[in-house]
Amino acid sequence: MKPVTYLILGGGSRGTTYAEYAREHPEKAKVVGVAEPRDFFRRRLAERHAIPGRQQFTTWEDALAVPRFADAAIVATQDNLHAEPAIAAVRAGYHLLLEKPMAPTEEECRRIIDAVKKSGVLFGVCHVLRYTDLTRNLREQILSDQIGDIISLQHLEPVGYWHQAHSFVRGNWRNEKESTFMLLAKSCHDLDWIRFIVGEPCRSVASFGALSHFTRQAKPPNAGTRCLQDCPAEVEARCPYSARKIYLQRAARGETGWPHDILTSSVTVESIADALRNGPYGRCVYECDNNVVDHQVVILNFCGGQTAAFTMTAFTEIGHRRTQIFGTHGEMWSDGETISRFDFLSDTWSKTPVSSGHATLLGGHGGGDYRLMEHFTAAVADGDQKQILSGPEESLESHLMVFAAEKARRQNKVIDLL
Repeated sequence: MKPVTYLILGGGSRGTTYAEYAREHPEKAKVVGVAEPRDFFRRRLAERHAIPGRQQFTTWEDALAVPRFADAAIVATQDNLHAEPAIAAVRAGYHLLLEKPMAPTEEECRRIIDAVKKSGVLFGVCHVLRYTDLTRNLREQILSDQIGDIISLQHLEPVGYWHQAHSFVRGNWRNEKESTFMLLAKSCHDLDWIRFIVGEPCRSVASFGALSHFTRQAKPPNAGTRCLQDCPAEVEARCPYSARKIYLQRAARGETGWPHDILTSSVTVESIADALRNGPYGRCVYECDNNVVDHQVVILNFCGGQTAAFTMTAFTEIGHRRTQIFGTHGEMWSDGETISRFDFLSDTWSKTPVSSGHATLLGGHGGGDYRLMEHFTAAVADGDQKQILSGPEESLESHLMVFAAEKARRQNKVIDLL
């Protein structure tokens, strides 16, 4: 069979990651086009995949203005720029893989799904947590009745203190006007995953959270406005969010991947230092224009009577998501690398190791990035939507859960979904 061909709309971090599947499996996939306004990222992706010059574009509009030349498009633009290229791509006849979140508003999400249904193309959302080996193993144990019926679930997303500072205080997702609210940007696939595991529609939701720490009120006395310029050394030395600590110290140890490659196209200690002196990532975390929350809890009530509690917090080490599932005949606990199960009948624990990912760009999210591309590529090759675990209806449903949770937080009330 001929490899499935892809057009990448958005050649940044996520677009580059998904495109890597074609480099690992050239017999199954091939990247034949890219649209990316930033010269370095467009050229880098084009060089990695030998994309001809006539199929390199600076805008998604230009790419979709020419006759369709690939089987599928991957939309990996910024969150608030998903809807229009997604709708245009499916109208042009491309099968579509859309980075999460689908769009920053309910209305745009519904427009995308309507366009997909009218076009008849294959469609998937990058809810990568559905595709991990851990998720597959968990579901197999649950569906084989090893803990009985699910009664309740607790799930933690440890964002990580420096990841919060990088992405959600200094970075692209710091301000709702420029991206979207925190729960949608960071945790929409966590709520989607909870829905996938529970296996029932969500009936109602409540939520609480706030921006508590990364504010001017929390700024240490005498701290400056930029870490490398006007912050006293004795103050900076006590700040875990120091840009010098997060970026320069890591770069000096030879760490040159993410997040350093977001700061500069030429990842050296000197270029990183220059970016910190002049760019947004060198700002004091207490002097930024951020307004997204740094912690949030969501309480979910499902139609089958199950309940779930989700916590997203900045104030952790970056690590694996952690989950506890409580059933009528046992409980399960996962730390992202193992699944432990306690059986009520035998009073014994058992432990199952699971894969933590691949040693490539596609190893992210516990291997979910790789499995997502594997499933979607196979679906396009076979013309089979059923191979996509995160299709239109289920993705819209879980996005509506997220919008309802944020509405519940802002209005301090329980929101009914049905």
